[in-house]
Amino acid sequence: MLILAINPGSTSTKIAAFQGKQGLWKETIEHSVEEVGSFSKITDQSGFRTATILNILKKRGCEMGQFSAVVGRGGLLKPLVGGTYRVDEYLVNELQNAPEGEHASNLGGIIAYQLAQSVSVPAYIVDPVAVDELEPHARLSGHPEIPRVSLSHALNMKAVARKVAAQRGKDYREMNLLMAHLGGGISVAAHRKGRMIDVNNANAEGPFSPERCGTLPSRQLVKLCFSGRYNQEEMFTLLNKEGGMYAYLGIKDVREAEKRMAGGDEQARLVLEAMCYQVAKEIGAMSAVLAGEVECIVLTGGIAYSDFITGEIVRRVSFIAPVVVVPGEEEMESLALGALRVLQHEEEALTYRA
Repeated sequence: MLILAINPGSTSTKIAAFQGKQGLWKETIEHSVEEVGSFSKITDQSGFRTATILNILKKRGCEMGQFSAVVGRGGLLKPLVGGTYRVDEYLVNELQNAPEGEHASNLGGIIAYQLAQSVSVPAYIVDPVAVDELEPHARLSGHPEIPRVSLSHALNMKAVARKVAAQRGKDYREMNLLMAHLGGGISVAAHRKGRMIDVNNANAEGPFSPERCGTLPSRQLVKLCFSGRYNQEEMFTLLNKEGGMYAYLGIKDVREAEKRMAGGDEQARLVLEAMCYQVAKEIGAMSAVLAGEVECIVLTGGIAYSDFITGEIVRRVSFIAPVVVVPGEEEMESLALGALRVLQHEEEALTYRA
């Protein structure tokens, strides 16, 4: 079964071909800021990006008719359970109208549908960021007008969770795991028997990350919002793009921060250690969600390549459960495997309805 996987980013489109579980090739198409900036809406880029994908396929001697399915990165949707969703006109309209917000990942399902329709094969999305399997207690924040929302790196966390379970001779749906995705944003989640029952919203709470503030003291945050120094859009930028490590050090690359630390920069050391401290504290909190019944803690994401970062976290949390490090973001593989599970009748494709 030949599967085409598509993962749109803000200025790039990653595509890959898989023969069953085996990756055949991957390619990243870079788009200039001028190209993407010429469209008033992100979803207006679908035709332009689809054409670039077809050009790459042509250069590689591939034809759309060879593929059994096309799978795209899921976008900002209303809350939904994890799984593989068949893309239909309703889902495409939801991604295009973007009631939950515009994001490059919204293009994944749209482009997958356009390409799949051209050769009458199914299109899918897998475990989008809006996966919401929170238990009732996890939804209460402290005020009914501010419910907790599940937005996380669900695609990579669930894929890595399945891999770790398989390595231990188990099914993901049989295990209790604590997953921590460490990247530009950080997600820490409690997974119980195949469901992500609690997770910090990676855009609004939890540990600070290389560019996001995470949870902030609420009274001081309110004062800053009403200080007159920032408008709403500027506050969102401060919280999600110019916060965390960047706010303290002026850089977003953990590798650069580690170089500074190695050169004797004590502020860089403090910030990196504090980020690890907050991740460990969140893992500890999530262990309470599972009442201490944790079989394994898994650290994944791009920052998990750092021995310093993972070592600092492991030092603080290994008393809870064994820690496994699976660095990187296996998004393309995760997409293809999600589609493959449906094609091989291991799972049924879900239908999205808001």
